[in-house]
Amino acid sequence: MNLEEINKELQDKSPAEIISWAISFGKNPVITTNFRPYEVAILKAVTEVQKDIKVIWCDTGYNTVQTYKHAEEIIKKLNLNIHLYTPKQTVAHRNVVLGVPAIEDPKHTLFTEQVKLEPFARAMKEHQPDVWFTNLRKGQTAFRNSIDVVSQSKDGIVKVSPFYNWTDEQLDAYLVEKKLPNEFVYFDPTKVENNRECGLHI
Repeated sequence: MNLEEINKELQDKSPAEIISWAISFGKNPVITTNFRPYEVAILKAVTEVQKDIKVIWCDTGYNTVQTYKHAEEIIKKLNLNIHLYTPKQTVAHRNVVLGVPAIEDPKHTLFTEQVKLEPFARAMKEHQPDVWFTNLRKGQTAFRNSIDVVSQSKDGIVKVSPFYNWTDEQLDAYLVEKKLPNEFVYFDPTKVENNRECGLHI
């Protein structure tokens, strides 16, 4: 797959056109979500093209009350085909043996593995997707600035980010047009800081 050529061809396409392009060859596409701000845009856009697409939600167990309420609202509103993955250890148990280590604490790597990387790897192993829709956007992190609308994971999965070049303002307008809610009270215990990479895309 010539990523440079593909991204050149897709650079002026709308998110709907990009999604349709990927769905046209994807035998087993999935979307991953954590219901962070603006996630509803990718969920709406992709399900408009393929209504029953598998939506993989890796829930760390540390989401805010607002995020859980938002997730439930969106799941019902869009009738999402949700496949939920959670860590093997409960938050209550982990709080006793590990807690939530600070970023500089060496234990933070173990924490990230337990609450995010292991559930994600388990989901990908079970579903074996060939196309993976994400809502990565330019300007979020240094790593995300280095990719494009279409990239490839280290496992060869075609990653598609239809809103890659969109700004918050453009997404705000999209959500208004589609009459969709957004939710900003969100916390990722593995990132803490907004400009840190989550670990799933490296």
